Amino acid sequence: MNLPNRITITRICLIPVMMLALLVDFDFYPPPIEIGAFRLPYNQLIAAIIFLVAASTDGLDGYLARKNNMVTNLGKLLDPLADKLLVTAILVSLVEMGKIDSWVVVVIVSREFAVTGLRQIALLDGSVVAASNWGKLKTIIQIVAIVALLINNFPFVFLGIPFDLIAIWAAVLITIYSGIDYFVKNIHLLSSSKV
Repeated sequence: MNLPNRITITRICLIPVMMLALLVDFDFYPPPIEIGAFRLPYNQLIAAIIFLVAASTDGLDGYLARKNNMVTNLGKLLDPLADKLLVTAILVSLVEMGKIDSWVVVVIVSREFAVTGLRQIALLDGSVVAASNWGKLKTIIQIVAIVALLINNFPFVFLGIPFDLIAIWAAVLITIYSGIDYFVKNIHLLSSSKV
């Protein structure tokens, strides 16, 4: 149980804390943040902060593992699992809150399962499907979109710009494209696989 794996496990442990903060209404005191017609409940703000902290550890654990030669099979299993649990948990919560449509979550989660399956096939054949630039961009845009939704489009709401909706659409499109990109670049794994 090295430091990178501890960081990954901490990310997983932050998920129920984030869910509790998001789905339980703590706004009896202090009152929510209100600026004119804008309203931001504290539970959403707290969940956004926890989500950002958890998401920021994603690159950190991998970086430390590679830099200090601490890459383990446990880490290879837990790191992508933690990422998928974090994003899926928050997206399902946003559906529950009526902030996004369920089909958005289905598209994003389906892509994650498909790419994970491709990676598993590669591992069985002794290959590794590395994260692509499109995959990294997908992650960044998903994080930005989720935070924008959690904080009720602040500060863009005051400019009349639906940044949260633009960001979630961008996340969906790049999620789809990055998934296709993974399969196009690794189609040989499917045709040559013994699975």
